[in-house]
Amino acid sequence: MTLFSKARSVPLGRVTPIETSSTHTVTGHSLHPPFPEGHEEIVLGMGCFWGVERLFWQVPGVYVTAAGYAGGETQNPTYQETCTGLTGHTEVVKVVYDPNIVSLDSLLQIFWEQHDPTQGNRQGNDVGSQYRSAIFTTTDSQLIAAEKSADAYQKALDSAGRGAITTEIEPLNVFYYAEAYHQQYLEKNPSGYCGLKGTGVTCPIG
Repeated sequence: MTLFSKARSVPLGRVTPIETSSTHTVTGHSLHPPFPEGHEEIVLGMGCFWGVERLFWQVPGVYVTAAGYAGGETQNPTYQETCTGLTGHTEVVKVVYDPNIVSLDSLLQIFWEQHDPTQGNRQGNDVGSQYRSAIFTTTDSQLIAAEKSADAYQKALDSAGRGAITTEIEPLNVFYYAEAYHQQYLEKNPSGYCGLKGTGVTCPIG
C-alpha cells in the first residue's frame, strides 16, 4: 500500500530499499558498488528507462548500467509510486564507465542526440514528470561538462529551428534502484517497448 503525506500528497516511500537485481544480465557485472577503481558514474533521464539502459550498455567503455529513480522526494520509491507523478522522481539510468575508454563528452553526445530534450514533462507519447529529461552528475567536472554540452546543443537546436532545452542538470542527490524486472528489461523482453526518438539534430561535442 502506498502511503501519502497529507500536507503535500507525496508518497512517503520506505526506509528499506525495494528488491532489485544484483547482477547485470548482459555484462555479468554487479549492479552495486564498489565499482572498479578509476570508473565514474553519471545518471541520465531520457524518458522510459528500458530503452535508455539498452542504449548505454552497448557503448564500449560502459562497465554497467542500472535502471532507477532520481530527482524526487520519496525514499526508495516503487515504480507504481513513481508513475503517479507525485514522487518528484524521473526514470533514470545509472551509467558506470571507464573514462579511459569512453569520454564523458561522448556519453553526453549520445544523451542529447538520442532523445528530445525540449519536451518538458514528457517524452513522445509518455507523459508525466517521471519522463522528464535529466542529467544528475557525481563530480564537479561532470556538472561543468554537462552544462557546457547543453549550451552547445541549444545552439544547434536554435539553428535547426527547434525549441528550448528543458533538461534538468544538477548534482545527484540519491539514486534508487528500480525493481528487478525493470533491470535490463529489453534484454529479457527483446520485443518490449522503447520510446527513444531523437530530434535529428547533431550535438557538436564528443
